Amino acid sequence: MTMAKKKIKFTRTELKQQRDALARFKRYLPTLKLKEQQVQSSIVQTRQLYKKAQDEVDATGRIISAYDGLFNDVAGTNFKKFATPESVRTSRYSIAGVHVPRLESIVFPKADYSLFATAPWTDKALADLKTLHKQETELKILQECLDLLLAELKKVMQRVNLFEKVMIPNTQDNIRKIRIALGDQMTAGVARAKIAKAKLEQKAIQNMEADTE
Repeated sequence: MTMAKKKIKFTRTELKQQRDALARFKRYLPTLKLKEQQVQSSIVQTRQLYKKAQDEVDATGRIISAYDGLFNDVAGTNFKKFATPESVRTSRYSIAGVHVPRLESIVFPKADYSLFATAPWTDKALADLKTLHKQETELKILQECLDLLLAELKKVMQRVNLFEKVMIPNTQDNIRKIRIALGDQMTAGVARAKIAKAKLEQKAIQNMEADTE
């Protein structure tokens, strides 16, 4: 990451501004690093939750696969439609300062079929299908959480690098250059003062010699 350098003035006021900026950068950097660690930890935890949710989806999917042939025997009843959510309500909460979604409720259509005209296993099959769709919804939400956390981590890492590799080194370099320039100005000022003093002394001597003639 590159950042254009601001032109600096070689003055004491500029020196103070650069020192103040350096102090701010060094004070803010630990906060950024802490945020980076928190987001990394949240990513690890969310990945664990995602893996657990994926395992649950796979397990329920294996149960559902046993019903595939049986569903075809239930004429005129679309159980997969009854198990598809009508609405999903989510809310937002904060993980390490990142607002991520959370499942609040899931609503399924009313299962309208005859209990007497269908086989005994149909209720269990429908319940398993609903469970699968709920698990898949939770998995999708966890994936969104992961995506948001990874995007935040990338942004925070860019800021940490900006402070560590650009802003702090540049400011330190500016301070060094200003101090050298101010030192050179002071040395030059002393030299000019000595030359001026020598000239005044020389002129005074010449005036004294002129008065004695």
